[in-house]
Amino acid sequence: MTPQQANELLREAEPQVVDVRRLYEHEAGRIAGSVHIELDQLPAEAGSLDRDRPILFYCRTGSRSTLAAQAFAASGYDARNLDGGLEAWVGAGLPIEPDGGHVA
Repeated sequence: MTPQQANELLREAEPQVVDVRRLYEHEAGRIAGSVHIELDQLPAEAGSLDRDRPILFYCRTGSRSTLAAQAFAASGYDARNLDGGLEAWVGAGLPIEPDGGHVA
């Protein structure tokens, strides 16, 4: 999904937003309301995600989150990837938290 499509999804569908980056990346800047589950922890944490709600995965550039979205979609989840990752999100002028946060 493009950043604009993802932002629309956030407004309309209340998806689960999952940041698959490393902890230091997540702490530097993130999409508001996202949960942090590092990519290598996703298999163990899959049960914590609601199958009945869409999931939007993101990382810094979209490569790690693409793997997550593909795996979850293959397992029957409504899983989506933020194309271009957080870099594209910020590049589109969309907000991140905390105030003064940045893409790490």
